[in-house]
Amino acid sequence: MAEARASLSADTAAPAHPRDPLAWVAAITAAFAMLAGWRLAVPSIPVFDEVHYIPAARELLSLFNGGFGDYLNPEHPMLGKQLIALGMAMFGDSPLGWRIMALAFGTLALFASMRALWHASEDRFACIAFGVLLATGFHLFIQSRIAMLDVFMAAFLAVAAWQFAGAIRQPETGRWRLALTGIALGCAMAAKWNAVPLAMLPGLVFFAARISAGRRRLFLSRRGAPVPGMTLVEAFVWLGIVPLVIYALTFVPGYWLGDTLRPSPLAQHGLIGLHREILGLQQQVLTPHTYQSNWQQWVLNTRGIWYFYEVIDGAQRGVLLIGNPLTMLLGLPALAWCLVIGVWRGDCRAADGLPLGEHPDDRDQRGDKSA
Repeated sequence: MAEARASLSADTAAPAHPRDPLAWVAAITAAFAMLAGWRLAVPSIPVFDEVHYIPAARELLSLFNGGFGDYLNPEHPMLGKQLIALGMAMFGDSPLGWRIMALAFGTLALFASMRALWHASEDRFACIAFGVLLATGFHLFIQSRIAMLDVFMAAFLAVAAWQFAGAIRQPETGRWRLALTGIALGCAMAAKWNAVPLAMLPGLVFFAARISAGRRRLFLSRRGAPVPGMTLVEAFVWLGIVPLVIYALTFVPGYWLGDTLRPSPLAQHGLIGLHREILGLQQQVLTPHTYQSNWQQWVLNTRGIWYFYEVIDGAQRGVLLIGNPLTMLLGLPALAWCLVIGVWRGDCRAADGLPLGEHPDDRDQRGDKSA
């Protein structure tokens, strides 16, 4: 009888919920911001691809200040250069003004990434360890100190992952979180096109999860994973239509960029025509150059990129983009281990490299079947 009561008590006990490590997340983020912001204005000249983006940002400032400006760097979307221009408007056309927004968005990328993993796993150790590894991995640190487009793209993708994971974890907040996900995805694509393949993932995940839930009314049912209470049609609006609308809106200032002899390519050809020009510029076959590398070298961390190596500000200075050798080389066998364990146990979260933990859906499958 005592055993039966103990078993009943165990079955009806409320599931354990780990404490949110928000204080740790904030502390790691603050430490990263202080370290990345130290001597942000050094070097005092444009570094690497800053030579392309800073002049484009200057033209945007010229447009708003004097009513005219040239459309520079047309091979990339505009949002990243608009954000650089915003920093220059606040802190002046100076090294600090060039790079302050990169620092802000690099800090946001770290915070949002940790929050995304927390919502995805509810594993305190995994969340904190991930933040430490990301902050010390060098890539985010370097990109947070240079006026390039990549850090803006990464930050918006991290925010999208945070809000999407939050919508799944807390379905009662699903609508506004998916709306924010769509806005962030649109901004990520508007920062750099490299975000496009990743921007499709939330919508594909939602679609696949809803199909796997086996709902008869696939498009209009509000039941089932990943966000109960949300129809597939509404999710398509937030994750498919909203990103495209936001992306298009970021080009609005481009209609006025140009001079009297050559109007803006956006005004000349429209949004579709401009994208044909962007695509053509992106597909150019470049001659071999000093900085070129391939994806195998990125994964194996065998080739760094010297963003800068000159005598400036009274000293020989260098900026080297390379992954932290310790964590990256140890991370490869760890990733292989996750894949093997995931396949062996039939756990897709382990195969994806996520922490092995109990998801609320697992408890639901053993408990209440009515949902």
